[in-house]
Amino acid sequence: MNLPGPGTPSLRLIAGPCVIENRDLVFQIADQVSSLCQRLGIDYVLKASFDKANRSSGQSYRGPGSEEGLTILAEAREHFGVPVLTDIHESHQAAPAAQAVDVLQIPAFLCRQSDLLEAAARAVAGTDKAVNVKKGQFLAPWDMAPVVNKLADFGLDAGSGRLWLTERGSSFGYNTLVVDFRSLPQLKALGCPVIFDATHAVQQPGGRGSTSGGQREFVSPLARAAVAVGVDGLFLEVHPDPEHALSDGPNMVPLHRLEALLRQLLDLRAIVADGTADSSL
Repeated sequence: MNLPGPGTPSLRLIAGPCVIENRDLVFQIADQVSSLCQRLGIDYVLKASFDKANRSSGQSYRGPGSEEGLTILAEAREHFGVPVLTDIHESHQAAPAAQAVDVLQIPAFLCRQSDLLEAAARAVAGTDKAVNVKKGQFLAPWDMAPVVNKLADFGLDAGSGRLWLTERGSSFGYNTLVVDFRSLPQLKALGCPVIFDATHAVQQPGGRGSTSGGQREFVSPLARAAVAVGVDGLFLEVHPDPEHALSDGPNMVPLHRLEALLRQLLDLRAIVADGTADSSL
């Protein structure tokens, strides 16, 4: 599960629905995106959450739960032959999730939870599976150094290539996030592959009162900027009908628009790899 380095044209894409709405939706998205990535030469990781514990409202749909959700993800992994990523929110979820998927994701709000980090590191020990930690919206990029150090103490070293860090923007006033693109090389300096989450970066947390808002029109420019900086991978939530998605619809990429965006990103990636976009001074 090592990511390709920024000096190569290859790119890893983490993409899927925010939450498992049903088995058919997961399989539809996995089918279309895996086929697209195979054609384009992109390394694909399917993502979906079996439980969205952090919701604006207690009435919001959270997912099918761990038993049904992990079964669906394991089936998709086997059927499409692609690695799968899912969030964990509590320490006891780490071991069973690691049996069903290839990447355990630590949500941004939980990125400093020592017990959760330890459980994730222990769950993937002795395997080629990875842990993806989303940088908290409340942290500076250098504040992730203690997180990386904690995971190293728990047996998951940055140099393994199996510890990934994801930037998803920082809190900027009420219901707003902003991306400081200096954070990408700063995170990279910690020795881990760096992912950019272009869809959660345009989220407006709690922006609709009982649900979060989003500005999907800015996903493409932010993703292009991140690729130009030189990230190792991109995280995009996609859906065939975002307006009726059960979670995070306003910031998700419509499935039919994904190919055009990925082709743009690959063209930019090739320029960066050729060295013609050298940012050194």
